[in-house]
Amino acid sequence: MYTSNFNNLILNSDSYKTSHWVQYPAGSEYMSSYVEARKGDYDVVFFGLQAFIKEYLSDPITQQDIDDAETVITAHGLTFNRAGWERLIEKHGGYLPLRIEAVPEGTIVPISNVVCQVVNTDPEFYWLPSYIETALLRAIWYPSTVASVSHYCKGILRQALERSADNMDSLAFRLHDFGARGASSFESVALGSLAHLVNFSGTDSMTALVAASRWYGMDKDMPAFSIPAAEHSTMTAWGRDGETAAFANMLEQFGGTDKAFSVVSDSYDLWNAIDNIWGDALKEDVKNMGGTLVIRPDSGEPVKVVREALERLAVKFGTTTNSKGYKVLPDYVRIIQGDGISAQSLSKIVNAVMDAGFSAENITFGMGGGLLQQVNRDTMSWAMKASAICINGSWKDIYKDPVTSHSKRSKKGRLALIKNASGELETIKADALSENKQSLLRDVFVDGRLLVEDNLTSIRERTGW
Repeated sequence: MYTSNFNNLILNSDSYKTSHWVQYPAGSEYMSSYVEARKGDYDVVFFGLQAFIKEYLSDPITQQDIDDAETVITAHGLTFNRAGWERLIEKHGGYLPLRIEAVPEGTIVPISNVVCQVVNTDPEFYWLPSYIETALLRAIWYPSTVASVSHYCKGILRQALERSADNMDSLAFRLHDFGARGASSFESVALGSLAHLVNFSGTDSMTALVAASRWYGMDKDMPAFSIPAAEHSTMTAWGRDGETAAFANMLEQFGGTDKAFSVVSDSYDLWNAIDNIWGDALKEDVKNMGGTLVIRPDSGEPVKVVREALERLAVKFGTTTNSKGYKVLPDYVRIIQGDGISAQSLSKIVNAVMDAGFSAENITFGMGGGLLQQVNRDTMSWAMKASAICINGSWKDIYKDPVTSHSKRSKKGRLALIKNASGELETIKADALSENKQSLLRDVFVDGRLLVEDNLTSIRERTGW
């Protein structure tokens, strides 16, 4: 009964899609659908379409796929469009007769604007744009949402550094991805962690490095970096009485000129670790090792813990005052807060740090579940909706407008995205385009071929990296 090909595109859909080909009006020829984020707290950073096309649309549907799909779908209690799928192989060699156009990946688009549009290129396959909705929408909403949240956080950190630091050189490393173990699947890590790298250069998700090479041309350049770091097991293995020795071992193993390493320091008593171990017993070793010790609290209320940790470190190691009037710890000691970080808590922490007179350059953040897992399709209300249909050679607008929820009203017609006279991005009907008003949507995929291939570097540049 079960298919041997886990990536069978015919089965990469919702069950009810299998019966839709007989539900459209007689004479249906073309269907145009679009993708948008309808609402939310973040601008859209569009990302992930190229990965989906390379991974799932580059290989043709095969007869085996059809046979396996029919077995599963009919046993599942549904009708199956065998003739349609076999016709796809006969006419198009199994490649999808679709045109997918989208904004360039990395483009920042205000919510409630079209970012992607799909239409079939062969009238026999009017049912195909809707059939791929499940896979295509998922491929877009998740990495785009992660990229959008990450970009929003970058804005918070940028403003904090502009206000309290002498330079912005470290911005790309201020938010580190800690989300691999908390993500829902291996592919979620690949897509979500990679989406974070659109904005930052720090990650502990090595899967993202593989994904960047596989899908976004980073097979020669390293897109992100990390540093040696302790976990609780490597500290508690020394026992409570051996915590000083455990810390000293970290200095011995990883200290050195221009080196940095992180030590989780709350296994027993963070304040004792700062005041009596780092700031007393090992103080001279920390000062003289030549590198940077990054102390990691990992429990407690983040705003209070970070602020108090900075104040205690300032007492033990001293500070200087930068040109903006904020206190900066010596280069050899910093803090990374990786517990309880979200877009909301991040802002509260950096504000508390600056209110206490410290520069935001004293602290780096690690973000796990808040980055990769605490998002869903409703975070930005993503949807893919049909907006136009061609029946017997005539196009007409179609839409939904539920009286019970006007927020779910969909757009009408074949769409375009333009930059209007005010310089803002705006969705209009494609019929309204002119020589002086060109759509920012570009053809990315047509009839089985990827037409545009971006690398991560160019995508980063579009975000204002």
